[in-house]
Order: sequence, then structure tokens, then C-alpha cells
Amino acid sequence: MIFWKNHIPALTWLEAYNFKFLRKDALAGITLAAYAIPVSLAYASLAGLPPQYGIYGYLLGGFFYAFFGSSRQLAIGPTSAISLIIGVTIANMAQGDPQRWADIASLTALVFAGMSLLAYFLRLSGIINFISDTVMLGFKAGAALAIATTQLPKLFGVHGGGEKFFERLAILTQQWPQYNYYVLGFGVVTLILLFMGEKYFPGRPVAILLVIVSILVISFTPLGDMGFSTVGSIPSGLPQFHIPTIYAKDIDGVFRLAFACFLLGYIESISSAKTMAQKNGYKINSQQELLALGIANLATAFGQSYPVSGGLSQTAVNDKAGAKTPISLIFASITIGVSLVLFAGLLKKLPNVVLACIVIVAIKSLVNVEEFVHLWKTNKTELAIALIALIGVLIFGILEGVMIASVVTLVLVVKAVSIPHIATLGRIPNSHRYSDVERNPDNILFPQLLLFRVESSIYYFNTDYIENHILTKVNSANNSLKTVVWDLSTSPNVDRAGAKMIGQLYLEIKEKGILLRIANARANVRDILRNEKIDLLIGEVSRQISLNDIVDQELSK
Repeated sequence: MIFWKNHIPALTWLEAYNFKFLRKDALAGITLAAYAIPVSLAYASLAGLPPQYGIYGYLLGGFFYAFFGSSRQLAIGPTSAISLIIGVTIANMAQGDPQRWADIASLTALVFAGMSLLAYFLRLSGIINFISDTVMLGFKAGAALAIATTQLPKLFGVHGGGEKFFERLAILTQQWPQYNYYVLGFGVVTLILLFMGEKYFPGRPVAILLVIVSILVISFTPLGDMGFSTVGSIPSGLPQFHIPTIYAKDIDGVFRLAFACFLLGYIESISSAKTMAQKNGYKINSQQELLALGIANLATAFGQSYPVSGGLSQTAVNDKAGAKTPISLIFASITIGVSLVLFAGLLKKLPNVVLACIVIVAIKSLVNVEEFVHLWKTNKTELAIALIALIGVLIFGILEGVMIASVVTLVLVVKAVSIPHIATLGRIPNSHRYSDVERNPDNILFPQLLLFRVESSIYYFNTDYIENHILTKVNSANNSLKTVVWDLSTSPNVDRAGAKMIGQLYLEIKEKGILLRIANARANVRDILRNEKIDLLIGEVSRQISLNDIVDQELSK
């Protein structure tokens, strides 16, 4: 039983479930369903899929996550970023065939599930660190703008077109004589009401009320004859089991698409789950989330949907509505299922402009202007990375933009490690401690001593830089320099190349009549120096010899 509880958290929290929470969980689930139905319809259109595919994602994804997830409030369903990636990528693969489009989307969810489950069993939850918060900041802002340009044609009542951000804007501008101002006016009013609902009724299902009102208006007023495009028929009933058809020539494309969805979906899920966990005073299990996402996407793959993940907006709705446990997701799925069985036919007259407005309002939270301003004031390098991600998404597309920004981040990390900061040390007045004289110019320097530390590990790719830096310091010193002391306390690791460089440095400065001594070497560093016989060359390398001990010894000579 312990084995099953370790893999299925619901077996643990259901045993201790406090039925006082049932009313709150039920109300939260119904509220989440009221939010999810219009949003999922909108996201399905963004993905280029029939509207029911979005609803099925919430119905199945949330239900299965409830049993396997470690978060109490995380809501699972289609997200704006994943929907856009699905839409723009599959458009080039499906070649206009709706059934093939749907099959590729479901197959992507299946591969997503396989990747997530494989990562779970291989304990790869650290994959979240592949994309930094700064890259995600720029990516989300770029994705929001890209998504907005896919929805603006619906707001203006035209067909739009184009694959990339600027191309879509150009086409939309060219189509201005065709704008339908009845649709635009209706959309503007809807946007205003949605924004007011967010401000004055946070966490309330304002969107579902507007959906109902818009259906009534289009059905029973003259506006219905003013060129409004609508959702059309949605099949009633629950999703049926369906095995996605595999097209051999699409395999490579599906794997790349699924990996992008998996990476972004996992990061967004973990971020949202951690936010709620911190707010409500508990911790999530990042490893367990891989299993939960894998199972949820496995269900959607065979249930006529596409990749799902946790999202902050729907999770915030669930939390604000009072969700205490994942049972709220089960209530949400039941509510969505009942709605599909009894009310699917009523959505036929839902105008697409309303769905576009729902998407536009939902993506507003993706643009964090305050964070961009903060980076402008505090870290220009991080700001540049965020802007590269943003601009990359707009020019090249979502997946390409994220990859470009990630590569730039890795290049900067490698650069920082390959050119580490090397601090020249001086004694802090009236103490036996030492610090960087560049930051503390009042520190005491000794003409016969050069004290320094390298503030990174010492690997093959930074040994030349470190050696050249120290030799430059030695060569520029006056004739009174007798000893160079290397404080290794800030170098947690040294590889073979690093150890050999230390030996070579010792020999080079010895020719000048200068001694090299080592202080504060860590255990694994001492081991590698001894394994490479460096201790036989430069003398004892001991944890009992501190920097101050060496300084006192040299000064007493």
C-alpha cells in the first residue's frame, strides 16, 4: 500500500479528507468549470482545432491530475502558449486536412505524456532549470503579443492571415476596408465588461455570463444578421476513446513539437503550483508533477484533445473560488461533462469575437511590465536575454524564440564560468580575515605577498584565463614579491586540467624566485591535487592550513 501511496497522492489525502471542505471544493469546481468552458473553446480555436477539443482537455486532464498531482489548487487544461504552438506548428504539417490536424494534436499529447513519464522514472525534475525565469519572462510577453495578433482579426470581423507576428499585423492593416464595425463594437463592449469583471469580481465566472448573453443577443436580435461568425455545432456527449493516427513523415515534427509543449507545460505547471503552495502553506513535489502531467496528457491523447498543463490564470480562479483539495477538479470535470451532455447544442450561436476577447483578456497576465522595469534598473544583461526571447518569438515564432534565448543564456553562463572573477585579497583591518581589495580598498596589502582567490570551479575551459591573469599580476609586481598564495575556498571543484595548471603555474613563477602556496582547499580539491601528484610539487595541501596561517608564516620570515 505504501508503494501506491508514494505514486498516487490521492490515496493519502482522501483518507484524511475533511468533509468540511466539500462545500468549498464543490463551489470552486463549478466556478472553475464556468471559467474553463469559454476559455477552452477559445484556446481550441487558437490551436486550430474543433471547439470541443479544448473542453475535453479540461474534462480529462483535470480529472486525472486530481489523483496524481501534488498541488491542491493547480488547475489543468489547455493553455494559451501551448495552444498557439500547436496551431502554428501543425498548420504546416496537416496541409489543410482537419482530421489529420486533430490526430497530430492528439499524438503530440501522447508523446508529451511519454516524455513526462520517462522524465519521472529517470528523476529528471531538474529539467525545469533548462529555461530560466528571465527567458520565460520574455517568452510570455512575446507569446502574448503573438497570440493577440491571431485574435485581432476576429475582433475586427475579418479573416486575417499570416504565420508570424509582423506578417499578421501587415495583413490585418491591409484588410481595413473589410472591417465589420458591428463585430468590432460588440467586441469592444465585451472587452470592457471582461476587464471590469476581473477588477471588481475577481475569481467569478464573468466570462460564462457574457457567453450566455452573447448567445441570446446573436440568436434573438438583428445583430445575428450583421456578419457575426459563430462557433457552430459542438457534438453533445462525453469524449470517445480515440487512438491518434500516426503519420510516418510527421514523426520528427511531432517529437520537436511535443518536447516544446512538455518543457513549457512543465515549467508553467511548476511555477503555478509553487505559487499556490507558498500562498497556502504547503510544498509540492516537482518529481510527482511529472507523473501527474504524464497521466493527464495520456488521458487527453486518447480522449480527443491535445496537450494540457497547469496555468496560473485558471489556477488562480480555482484558488480564489475556495478550492482546498484536488476534489475541486473532479467537480469541475463533472460539471463540464454534464454541460456537454445537456447544453452543447446551445453554444452553436456563440460569436467567435467573444472567444477572441476572452483570449485577449486571459493573455494580459503574461506581460509583466514591472519585471521588465525591474531588470532595466538592476540587471541589463538579464533584460537583454528577456528582450531576445520576446523579439525572437515575434520574428521567428514561439519555439524558435525560446530556443534562441535559451542558447544565448547558456552562452552567457559558459562565458561567466570561462572568465571567472579573480579577487586580489587584503587583510581586513583589525582582524584575521581577508576580502577583495577592489570592493574594500581599506584592506591591508603586503608587498611581499600576492593573495588571490578564483570565484568559480577550475575546469579545462578557464585554466588559460586564470593562469594568464595570475602571471600578469606576478609580472607587474615589484621585486619585493616573494610568495603567491592561492585561496581555494571559493573553488568547489578542480578537474585534471585545473590541477595540472596549478602545477605549471608553480613552476613558472618558481623560475622568478617566487613561491606558490595553497590555502583552504576543499576535500575533493585536495583529492584531485594529490591524485595528480601536485602536492609533491608544491608541498603539503591540508585543510588545517588557513590563509591567515600562511600569511603569518611568510611575514615572520
